[in-house]
Amino acid sequence: MSVAGGSGPLPGGAIDARVEDYLARVRKGLAGLSAKAASEIVEELRSHILEKAAPNGDATPGAVEDVLAALGKPEELAAQYMADDLLERAASNGSPRLFLRGLLLWASLSAGGIFVLIGCVVGYFLGGAFMLCAILKPLHPQSAGLWQLPDEAHSYSLRLGFGSVPVGGTELLGWWMVPVGLLLGGGLCWLTTQCALWCARLYRRSHALSRG
Repeated sequence: MSVAGGSGPLPGGAIDARVEDYLARVRKGLAGLSAKAASEIVEELRSHILEKAAPNGDATPGAVEDVLAALGKPEELAAQYMADDLLERAASNGSPRLFLRGLLLWASLSAGGIFVLIGCVVGYFLGGAFMLCAILKPLHPQSAGLWQLPDEAHSYSLRLGFGSVPVGGTELLGWWMVPVGLLLGGGLCWLTTQCALWCARLYRRSHALSRG
């Protein structure tokens, strides 16, 4: 890579040192990944930085700084990769612990992560409620289920069977609550997970290698 300055040629050593210092800080933040995965990320970033800073074969210190500034702080960039890795590993092995760690890490990095975390809480809550209702239906056959309330049009209540039957209410599914609740609840949890993973991948692409 040739290097040019504003008033004449500059040695490339200073620019190389700046890039390597940035990448070293990124690598330090990737300590939770395997050595191979960390090296692949670092090499991918190095190629991106050099390509953006020297599209015509010449780079200036200012161009390098602009690219690094667009990528953001190396610690935050590494955390984005870590969050994405945690979410991907959670999807592959079904670990709720890894998924929660990934979501919390992402939420600490951006407003987008916070919105996704809130969406996951809502999605898992609804999915879990439907599955729990299906499980409790045999224990509380008279009261557990999905009820339509008489006081308002299109007013519904999902009841687990611990309270009284709604006065004037109509149970909508009966014993179909068991298969429907399990399928609907499981489907909501699966869909919530897939949406969170898609959002995480989209965020990393748009705020890391697509920057600058």
